[in-house]
Amino acid sequence: PLKRGFCRFQVSAALKEGHVTATELCQRCLALIKSTKFLNAYITVAEETALKQAEESEKRYKRGKPLGVLDGIPIAVKDNFNTAGIETTCASNMLKGYISPYNATVVQKLLDQGAVLLGKTNLDEFAMGSGSTDGVFGPVRNPWSYSRQYKEKCDPKSHSEDEDSNWVITGGSSGGSAAAVSSYTCFAALGSDTGGSTRNPAAHCGVVGLKPSYGLISRHGLIPLVNSMDVPGILTRCVDDAAAVLGSLAGHDPKDSTTIQDSFKPFELPDLPDVSKLLIGIPKEYHAPGLSSEILALWSKAADLFKNAGAKVIEVSLPHTCYSIVCYHVLCTAEVASNMARFDGLEYGHRSDLKKSTESMYAATRREGFNDVVRGRILSGNYFLLKQNYEKYFIKAQKVRRLIANDFLKVFGSGVDVLLTPTTLSDALPYKEFIKEDNRTRSAQDDILTQAANMAGLPAVNVPAALSERGLPVGLQFIGRSFQEKQLLTVAKWFEKQVKFPMIQLEEVNRNNHDVFQHQKSASFS
Repeated sequence: PLKRGFCRFQVSAALKEGHVTATELCQRCLALIKSTKFLNAYITVAEETALKQAEESEKRYKRGKPLGVLDGIPIAVKDNFNTAGIETTCASNMLKGYISPYNATVVQKLLDQGAVLLGKTNLDEFAMGSGSTDGVFGPVRNPWSYSRQYKEKCDPKSHSEDEDSNWVITGGSSGGSAAAVSSYTCFAALGSDTGGSTRNPAAHCGVVGLKPSYGLISRHGLIPLVNSMDVPGILTRCVDDAAAVLGSLAGHDPKDSTTIQDSFKPFELPDLPDVSKLLIGIPKEYHAPGLSSEILALWSKAADLFKNAGAKVIEVSLPHTCYSIVCYHVLCTAEVASNMARFDGLEYGHRSDLKKSTESMYAATRREGFNDVVRGRILSGNYFLLKQNYEKYFIKAQKVRRLIANDFLKVFGSGVDVLLTPTTLSDALPYKEFIKEDNRTRSAQDDILTQAANMAGLPAVNVPAALSERGLPVGLQFIGRSFQEKQLLTVAKWFEKQVKFPMIQLEEVNRNNHDVFQHQKSASFS
């Protein structure tokens, strides 16, 4: 068995050396999914196919011919990526029971590398939200709600009296994937990131969340939300793992015309990254209203870490940041309205029994299939796209988007290598508090620090930085130059080494004595 001290050796090395088999690894993950079922992280668990994939992987290791660094590694995929033979629901009644005839390109690439697909993870319906609370299968619970760190900081009276109502949200919309990685049920997971949907839950669940440059990874088979901003995201427990998954996924896809034409060369990050020659930018506009004093202090402390290591740290300005959330809302809803038109009850998905006329069937199908959040965004988007509003809202927002992208170009053009910002305004809120505000208000607050990177198409990564006073994870965000993922992740790895973020102490893991999950949180397989 893999021992508690097995922290810096790669899991793939353990598989190669026979310390653990792919089947054992898969079985342990499946057992842990069952014991942490209350988190509601998974919508579908593909136990049978996962065990078959693990068996095949085991045979390859015995022959000494693994397919790559991901062979035999248990992974999970957000339920808005198409998976052949496994239901894809987008956490919506509209797609309940829908089984895609093909795999998304990213899913296929993972399987081609020998990864073991454990199942599909929970999300906000059609990835519209920032809490993973608005899907038809119910909210996802943050594993840290059940950690020793959080329980020790909670008022013991309130916790014992009403333990079930004290749990905190995961953030969203890729909350299921973040919770799955954080609770050790898988080693890596795919999310999607349109305005922060990978980085936000990564920050709240204490994991690494990478949003790659737009066009670096194929979107083919990712059910679209906002075509011009969507990117598949990567969630892992350490930066090295994110780089390894990126290496397996990146590159041109003939099925997605927005992917880069150049071939992508996978990279390994240096063991001892050097940041002394770097110029780190601190955007003053990211000191946003509502930013907690705790996160502000952490941001400042992180800047000092870079200074002390010899890097130059300067304040920079991204002057159009204050318009970005409104601009994002207009463009996002306009594209949502267009994308959601495909769900009409004719080709696939839910179909209403109301058959008075084609029009009434369309209307009833969409009323029954979509929740209020999705319908609200469709209505907003269609309003912005009306002939009399098109110039005033949509075209104007496109122009502002260009100004926002230019702000980043100017800053990076002035010599700045990487920007350092907060990822979220605070640590994770208790569910009861989070749902006091509606989805639109929450999304506007929670996307404020993340969505500008999507509008500019830049790579950005959340790195867990510390635990808050309440014993919950807090992360910081690094934003890099377009297609400079290696530099971005090198800086992120250096920072990760400095902060030594603590591993989650989950009673469920200890109780089941899953030794393999007890090694330090950087369960690197790269």
